[in-house]
Amino acid sequence: MENSKKSIFEILNAVNVNEHTEKKNGLTYLSWAWAWQEVKKVYPRATYKVYENDQGWNYFTDGKTCWVKTGVTIDDLEHIEFLPVMDFRNKSIPAENVTSFDVNKAIQRSLTKACARHGLGLYIYAGEDLPEGSDGSGEKVQKEELICSRCGGVIGKYGKNSAEQIASASKKMFGKQMCFNCAHETKEEQRTYQEEKKDQDEVLSEMGNLPFPIQD
Repeated sequence: MENSKKSIFEILNAVNVNEHTEKKNGLTYLSWAWAWQEVKKVYPRATYKVYENDQGWNYFTDGKTCWVKTGVTIDDLEHIEFLPVMDFRNKSIPAENVTSFDVNKAIQRSLTKACARHGLGLYIYAGEDLPEGSDGSGEKVQKEELICSRCGGVIGKYGKNSAEQIASASKKMFGKQMCFNCAHETKEEQRTYQEEKKDQDEVLSEMGNLPFPIQD
């Protein structure tokens, strides 16, 4: 076995991937190309697989939404990852609207997460800042995950605002902690409701000034 002194997970989990990530919509993404490059550097015989359905498609569907299935194998150990085909807001795209470009992006993200199951960049998904043992003290740096009460996803950083700030602000505004996207959608829904109610109140007010009674 390659690197037999340490386990596959120990070796890959110790790699600091922070310089190869980017933030989108409050979530952290690791470059698929870089992730696979790092895996192959350490384990040249590593392979990956994109699973197909019975029709030979590189994605699966229940008629409503779609998802992909990928696997990464290192030293005969395969880790499999399923991932929905999602839009830029990380919400499932209706099956009839899914394009080959959407599927390709989902495959790349799924393979990156499969690499994470072997240890590479796993701390990103665990809400940590640094890989185990790389903070200078030999201690693991870990944050408690903040979960959005609306979508069930992990609340992430957005712009200059930390996940904690977003969770705190949304709780003050709506009574529940939410991710930035859900908080924004909730605000828009409230604004729409208030505008509709205002219109209804104005109509009722005008009706109250009519010189004849309204018949049901």
